Amino acid sequence: MRKELPIGVESFEEMRTMGFYYVDKTEFIKTLLENWGKVKLFTRPRRFGKP
Repeated sequence: MRKELPIGVESFEEMRTMGFYYVDKTEFIKTLLENWGKVKLFTRPRRFGKP
């Protein structure tokens, strides 16, 4: 079964219970923070933190 992308879904609970595609990047962020380079650019998702 192919999972759908959670376009327009803002609730983490809904993403998990409805079976949407989700990638946990926790380990990736840990690796980035442990291996500092000269420059790091962290962008925020569009409309992040807005009601």
